[in-house]
Amino acid sequence: MFRRSRKKIILSIMLSLVLLFGVTLSVIMLASYHEIRQQSSEMLERYVELYSLDQQPGTGTPPDSAPGNQSLPGLGPKQGDLPPDLMPGFQLSTFYSVAFLVDGTVLTVNNGAKGLYSEDELISIGRELLTKNKTTGRLDNLSYRISSKPGYTLVAFIDDTVTESSMRALLHNVLIIGGASIVILFFISLVLSRRIIRPLEENDKQQKQFISDASHELKTPVAVISTNAELLSRELGENEWLANIQYENERMGDLVKQLLDLSRAENTETPMETVDLSRVVTGEVLAFESVAFDQGKTIQSDIDEEIHVMGNQAQLTQLTSILLDNAVRHGTGSEIELSLKRQGHTAELNVTNDGDEIPAGKLEHLFDRFYRVDEARSSDGHHYGLGLSIAKAVAEKHGGSIAVSSQDGKVRFTVSIPEKNK
Repeated sequence: MFRRSRKKIILSIMLSLVLLFGVTLSVIMLASYHEIRQQSSEMLERYVELYSLDQQPGTGTPPDSAPGNQSLPGLGPKQGDLPPDLMPGFQLSTFYSVAFLVDGTVLTVNNGAKGLYSEDELISIGRELLTKNKTTGRLDNLSYRISSKPGYTLVAFIDDTVTESSMRALLHNVLIIGGASIVILFFISLVLSRRIIRPLEENDKQQKQFISDASHELKTPVAVISTNAELLSRELGENEWLANIQYENERMGDLVKQLLDLSRAENTETPMETVDLSRVVTGEVLAFESVAFDQGKTIQSDIDEEIHVMGNQAQLTQLTSILLDNAVRHGTGSEIELSLKRQGHTAELNVTNDGDEIPAGKLEHLFDRFYRVDEARSSDGHHYGLGLSIAKAVAEKHGGSIAVSSQDGKVRFTVSIPEKNK
């Protein structure tokens, strides 16, 4: 059982580390991409602010001809006009612009220093953007901004080809290096998690071995005390002190038996065979009907026929008995519901009883050894908080699981065991 839990713990640790690393890389990439886009948008906005027909951002030469359908050189902004964080990027960036009159006539075109886009291409793009109801956006590797100026409309672009290529190269390297790092981190976390879990596993193994050894060692003295007490009772007759010895010895015997059952369920390799689980559960329901009747309760059962599992009949009988006994003892209502259904390739056993809602903090400890929800009932009968631990060990021994829920005044235990393939 601990081995299965250990695998889950190791897997969760590894997945957590890998997920943390992956999320960190993703956040770095997204933050970098957002910052570059934001800076590009700010530079384009500043270009639009500085733009004028009298003096265009560009080469530093004022317009030498009247406005018309032609390309005009422009003036670059002075360094004092720009904030320090925009100056280097602004001067190295490539801007394009097209100015349109109200009637759609092209007033002027600036196709940048490198001329990567022809005037006709920029005019065509500008007219296409004017038909859209958007003032900012992106088109391929161009970020654009449309602004109304006195007497004309300006469509300005900034070329993000270099930054986009840089981001793609960065993403490519991050994926390769990050992927390799994740694989390395996976194996490192596997080694570290095993080292972390090993002391816990050894401690759990020693604890189980102690319980098993102590239980076996206690069997003999408990049997001897029981025999001697019986002989004394024949000679002395009714005796208060002797009766107390017999009662406590009987309790100790029951505790030893439960400890041995738990040890066998957790550690012993039990013989497995095809078991008719429907028949096992039906038999236990019949056996507990009289017990429930004495408590003023009834058992309502709904059991599908011919549900077979690969398991140990004695342990499966004990599992069903534990759940029914728990429902009879702790149920506050007059009715106990039991169902055994075929769910896909799984046999699902549900035992439900009325009961006070169990807090979530206690639900998760319900299958711990010696744990009781209500400590006031610790001496109620020969029960020591081991029954549900045994039930969990049996379910896991059969490749299944057990779970509990508590809501709307109902407490439900659900056992799932793989059904045997026909």
